Amino acid sequence: MQASNAVLGFMNMGWPEITIVVVIFILLFGAKKLPELARGVGKSIKEFKKATSNIEDEVRSAIEEEPQKPSAPKPEVAKEKTPAEK
Repeated sequence: MQASNAVLGFMNMGWPEITIVVVIFILLFGAKKLPELARGVGKSIKEFKKATSNIEDEVRSAIEEEPQKPSAPKPEVAKEKTPAEK
């Protein structure tokens, strides 16, 4: 319950709160490191989306693929015994 409240609180951030967060990031990481950090986050998100779409494609293809029906054993044809086999 507390985690959902934290997420909802984060979603209701206004411009003053966002500005404060950005300033804190600049102070912690420095202005030179922020572009590198943003690039890394962007690449991570891109890889995550790529992996997610691959998994979705595999699941879709598995669902669309018809299950193979087991083949029924072939009935054996009764052979007449030759006089030598009797």
